[in-house]
Amino acid sequence: MTEILLEISNIVSGYGPTRIVDGISLSVPAGGGLALLGRNGAGKTTLMCTIAGRLPLKEGSIRLAGAEIGALPASQRCRRGIGFVPQERQIFASLSVEENLRVADLGRGWSVERVYDLFPRLADRRRNGGGQLSGGEQQMLALARALMSDPVCLLLDEPFEGLAPVIVDMLLEALIRLRKESALSLIVVEQHALMALEIAEQAIVVERGRVRTAGSKDDLLGRWREIEDMLAVTH
Repeated sequence: MTEILLEISNIVSGYGPTRIVDGISLSVPAGGGLALLGRNGAGKTTLMCTIAGRLPLKEGSIRLAGAEIGALPASQRCRRGIGFVPQERQIFASLSVEENLRVADLGRGWSVERVYDLFPRLADRRRNGGGQLSGGEQQMLALARALMSDPVCLLLDEPFEGLAPVIVDMLLEALIRLRKESALSLIVVEQHALMALEIAEQAIVVERGRVRTAGSKDDLLGRWREIEDMLAVTH
């Protein structure tokens, strides 16, 4: 039986009194990948921020490797193994690429050299300031910085949004390699559902803060017209 790494049970969260995530449950096995799909405003980013500890958990449970982490601050969840790459990237514009990486280094499994092997483009830009990078390079740096904390579960919120196709291909290739070469679990929010399913074996469709449907990659692809209707995909 596959070990469950991250287990979320009936969680509720939002902003102030507003319930945006309304009773979602999900689980991610060790080394597994999960895609969170849904229309804009469905609650996907709120869910990711709640898992990462950036929004308070109002109800429910978040367990990592069997331990409850729902009351821990974001910094402690990071040290327990939750890595988060937000949409805003939030790199340090005044620091160099290498300084951005070393700030996040917890001295565990990942090193600057290992990150540069995964993202050679960052090695070429190591002395450049974060603010001097292109949007795609900043996204690589945000992902690389999250890896420096040696996460066991990595949360990616819209990692390909607004990027040129050539950069998307580079990031996708790096994520596929990461999945093959490590035991890292991954949750990805992505508007391009088929792209998300290239790096995740399971998926859930979120609608109005709840799970509308869930299944394996093959299951969703087998009923793709139905899934497209849920996602309002027109192409």
